[in-house]
Amino acid sequence: MKRSLIFALAVLSLVGALAPLTAQAETTAQRDRRMGWWRDARFGMFIHWGLYSIPAGSWTGKPYGGASEWLISNANIKIQDWEPLQAQFNPVNYNPKAWARTAKAAGMRYVVITSKHHEGFALWDSPLTNWDIGGTPYGKDLLKPLVNACRAEGLKIGFYYSIMDWHHPDYLPRRAWDPRPETPADFGRYVDFMKGQVKDLMTRYGRIDVLWFDGEWENTWTNEAGIELERMVRSIQPQIIINNRVAHSRSDAADAPGDFGTPEQEIPGTGRPGLDWESCMTMNGSWGFHAGDTNWKSATQLIQNLVDCTSKGGNYLLNVGPTSLGEIPTPSINRLREVGSWLTRHGEAIYGAGAGPFPRALPWGRVTRKASNLYAVVFDPDLTSVPLTNLEGDLGTAVGVGDLESANVELRSEPEGYVLKLPVLDTSRLPRVVRIPLRSEPAVVVGPIRPDGQGSFMLTANDATIHGATARYESDKQAIGFWTNPKETVSWDVEVPAPGTYSAEIEMACETASAGSVIYAGGATRRVEVMVKGTGGWDRFELLKLGNLTLAAGRQTISIGVRTMAKVAVGNVRSLRLVRQ
Repeated sequence: MKRSLIFALAVLSLVGALAPLTAQAETTAQRDRRMGWWRDARFGMFIHWGLYSIPAGSWTGKPYGGASEWLISNANIKIQDWEPLQAQFNPVNYNPKAWARTAKAAGMRYVVITSKHHEGFALWDSPLTNWDIGGTPYGKDLLKPLVNACRAEGLKIGFYYSIMDWHHPDYLPRRAWDPRPETPADFGRYVDFMKGQVKDLMTRYGRIDVLWFDGEWENTWTNEAGIELERMVRSIQPQIIINNRVAHSRSDAADAPGDFGTPEQEIPGTGRPGLDWESCMTMNGSWGFHAGDTNWKSATQLIQNLVDCTSKGGNYLLNVGPTSLGEIPTPSINRLREVGSWLTRHGEAIYGAGAGPFPRALPWGRVTRKASNLYAVVFDPDLTSVPLTNLEGDLGTAVGVGDLESANVELRSEPEGYVLKLPVLDTSRLPRVVRIPLRSEPAVVVGPIRPDGQGSFMLTANDATIHGATARYESDKQAIGFWTNPKETVSWDVEVPAPGTYSAEIEMACETASAGSVIYAGGATRRVEVMVKGTGGWDRFELLKLGNLTLAAGRQTISIGVRTMAKVAVGNVRSLRLVRQ
């Protein structure tokens, strides 16, 4: 009775609130002020937590791969079989102050937690449903103490909310394995419920800094519905920052709904110039806690990802998946501690910094920029000569930052361009940072790729131009992946000093079940082909020989394309090597 009365009152309140939804137009200066803290922060913590932390990737004794929060889908579990987990959820070790301190020590500036994921379970005592934390043995709001803890640590706080809801009886479409035909559905009624929950989140906890929507891709949700939802949220929290998944379309257009783009599990090869964006990524292969997934990224890789995002003008939202008892896994904490230690010494290259002048990733590291300084972040710990290839401008005296603060660092102007001279550090294998003052506006003149000292070409994925909308650069693999459209190609512009014959080899990986595509490499008139073989996984790279390729002298474009595609994807391409014969 109480729930029904509260629901009715909430709907009436919501209807009254929907009238003045027209958001006041923002000037560029106003938007810049609203987005300012987020752009400066660069680094945030994503938290995926829900009932899925109890089975932790297994069901009825069978382990399932992939993300644990998708277990309902992966194992085709009916909701009536999932609901008993509510009576088991009792996170007695939950310590929100410790979580906030962990994020702060890691150098993160904001936290985003799943208030409700696709399973529909709410981490607060929602007045609109019993499918929430109030019906668990724990029984207490999980969000409010985290909001307060983050504020106490000076962290911004945000909520993730899933538009898709596998549990709610009015959500459509129903899952094929759980159609529930005996329960008629009314999607409009679900939308009212969802708006009521979002409004509750926006009014219950004071100022909320980020609202991170997800699950908008099903055709029952429309762009118009997303725009209306966005307006409602902004009428309550006008300063809030909302991601682009509020709407059905994740368009990268400047006038698309939401404030920032959300590339997932990848860092765009050239960023999203002119747009705000944030790469959300896991530490292993799962967002929610998965007891069987121990494939953790190293702290070095996490630092490199953060630098990569910053160097392209984006943010890095790094995920943790707490256990059902409320504990962040120790491997996550250990890695966050290392990242935070590095940021303590080198954070000036990240916080308040943005894209450097280089349009693509550099083979030795990345370059960020803050005001009148460039920051060269060198990933290779053994490199002593760092070329700033094609960089033009008047540069000041280079100074080491953090681990290089007392080291002898030199910036030389050589006939081929600027070169940094660095020492090798015996005490650290983590990225080194050098500050380079700017005396004039820098520019990078990108020319064709030239051969190395042996006359051969190493054409890497991060230097490639991708022609198409599906294939993209995956920074963790340093390869072009998601190549699912056979019409797409990748290419490099090269300068061949003299005609000659080259042995062509592609470094690539392909799941065995997807092998069999025929790919080609070459220029406008000559090319060689080969059938892709399975390597045992999308991240197990091997060299594949294509044969000899004859190239004429001069500037030309070398491409890799697809003649026939056998299965769902071509494979992941890390490099094309043209070895002079």
